[in-house]
Amino acid sequence: MEVVHMSSPTTAQQPTPASLKKIVAASLIGTTIEWYDFFLYGAAAALVFNELFFPDSDPLVGTLLSFLTYAVGFLARPLGALVFGHFGDRLGRRKLLVLSLLMMGGATFLIGLLPTHATVGSAAPVLLTVLRLVQGFALGGEWGGAVLLVAEHGDARRRGFWASWPQTGAPAGQLLATGVLAALTAVLPEGAFASWGWRVPFLLSGLLVLVGLWIRLSVDESPVFKAALEAARRREHGRTTKEQPPVLAVLRHHWRDVLIAMGTRMAENISYYVVTAFILVYATDHAGTSKQTALNAVLVASAVHFATIPMWGALSDRLGRRPVYLVGAIGVGAWIHPFFLLVDRGTFGTILAAVTVALLFHGAMYAPQAAFFSELFATRMRYSGASIGAQFSSVAAGAPAPLIATALLAGYGDAGPIVLYVMAASVLTVVAVACARETRHRDLADGDDAAPRPSPAGEQPAHTA
Repeated sequence: MEVVHMSSPTTAQQPTPASLKKIVAASLIGTTIEWYDFFLYGAAAALVFNELFFPDSDPLVGTLLSFLTYAVGFLARPLGALVFGHFGDRLGRRKLLVLSLLMMGGATFLIGLLPTHATVGSAAPVLLTVLRLVQGFALGGEWGGAVLLVAEHGDARRRGFWASWPQTGAPAGQLLATGVLAALTAVLPEGAFASWGWRVPFLLSGLLVLVGLWIRLSVDESPVFKAALEAARRREHGRTTKEQPPVLAVLRHHWRDVLIAMGTRMAENISYYVVTAFILVYATDHAGTSKQTALNAVLVASAVHFATIPMWGALSDRLGRRPVYLVGAIGVGAWIHPFFLLVDRGTFGTILAAVTVALLFHGAMYAPQAAFFSELFATRMRYSGASIGAQFSSVAAGAPAPLIATALLAGYGDAGPIVLYVMAASVLTVVAVACARETRHRDLADGDDAAPRPSPAGEQPAHTA
């Protein structure tokens, strides 16, 4: 007998509009806080950490060392993805999201209290690195849970739109972190900012975490996960063998999807950190622009990025995840050369145009990514699969991106090699998306063991029972 899984969601997947907005708000506020903490470190690494924690180095070498501690946070993200993914698929999304928020906020708050190299010597960068590792571990578990909580509550017809809202936490966090730093650098003398002003945005994280916890504790677990958990318990009753760990199940049933997810992240991740983190180094040290001008340009562009991500998400519901993703991947590869030409001119207007267009193309990849990754994996291994695909790729993509870009600038003296670096990442992502199949009609409630692979046209295949 042939059974066809339809794309319409189950009744349990359709919360009221008010409850869905509450769930979206909980995910968005949490991801905003976590990305605020993460990006704040990146901006501080570009602006002051080289002087405070690596003062004996040449300025550009100090920046390289500062970005090295920045990259260390990415190394912990795969471990966070494995641990949080495992328990998130076993215990639920909501509990793990609360834990990730506490870990990230606590580490960021403690960075604001750290003694510098002038006070404790070499112990300062060691302590900084340890706290950065905690940040990375927490963020490795945050993303998957946040997007799944929304994707598994919403309906398939608008999943791309609703699931893109947690993605706006990245530009919102960037906006908040850059805005606080821009305000402080504007009102404080450079000496005061380097002495104590840089600590203020890190300490503010403690207050933000309390707000995020209050909202996250008020939402319910995903109905799709609860249904899958109950079904798994019924299957396990009377069995002599235990259920396969989610990570092993992912590697068994979804190894190809994990590789696709990793490939699609390359251009998205690399371009974002070049455009938002490395730009602060390039604009000030190479183009001769003031820190304030570069920060303000990133600030305004991040606001545009925030506003347009849901639009790209909604477009992916109409056209599919793959076409929208390809627009972003091809666009960012084509734009990166004009991007540096505009930044080289050194004015606020040209830098703003460069960053804004780059982030628009980035949004075309980042917006459908949440729904796309959710649709690749079955419910009881979805947290693990989405997190592994997203975070393992960040080690090769986002982690070294500012470091590689800074090293290329130091070695060649211009942006030419950096342009080729981003273009190569764009090609890798285009190939990965071309190898993927359309997923926008996938019903997240179907498939408990191995998720059925949708047909190239995007429809669910028939399953023979």
